[in-house]
Amino acid sequence: MEKIRILLVDDHTVVRQGLRVLLEAEPDITIVAEADTGRQAVQLARKHLPDVVVMDIAMPTLNGLEATRQIIKEVPTARVLALSSYSDDEYVQQLTEAGAAGYLLKQTAAADLIKAVREARKGNAFFSPAISKRLLEHYREAFLKGIPARRRSDLLTSREAEVLQLIAEGKANKQIASELAISIKTVEKHRQQVMNKLNIHDIAGLTRYAISKGIIEGNTGMRV
Repeated sequence: MEKIRILLVDDHTVVRQGLRVLLEAEPDITIVAEADTGRQAVQLARKHLPDVVVMDIAMPTLNGLEATRQIIKEVPTARVLALSSYSDDEYVQQLTEAGAAGYLLKQTAAADLIKAVREARKGNAFFSPAISKRLLEHYREAFLKGIPARRRSDLLTSREAEVLQLIAEGKANKQIASELAISIKTVEKHRQQVMNKLNIHDIAGLTRYAISKGIIEGNTGMRV
């Protein structure tokens, strides 16, 4: 029997250990690698070509949303299952638009996670029941009201979102350039584009925005 190959991504070691024990107890599942940042997840996905990526959303340097976008672009055969402590509607929608195969709450029953992995491997979507219900309500309401789908051009690009997260984490332009392997001039260009798109023109405002969207951790903890 060919096993489902999984990449585990979570910045909490104890969470990854728990997920590994849970999933590897199944005869048809194996863990091929673990990552504790979104950037490492992208690198390991490229290296190991997993069938399914179980992706935490709240991570430093590159959050789960941007990591999901990059993995799906670079490893289109991989199916990403987002895992979060919170059911933030906007984040669920963004992850779905980014191509995630499912979104589960960390409080999800073990049986649901195992089922989600198997469904994702088959090419099906799987959401925690509460999230699935709200998604249906959201799309039904949008359809009835004739609200058009949000255009991708209205969102930040993947690179702009990376720069925003690093700015909000307090990184200077030189540090961001080093982290992303781009020039300081390119960082400055992305920084200005982010400010223009969001109509926020100071670092404090960008940081507040990033916290409100669950992109980085605030004093009260990560929202997603």
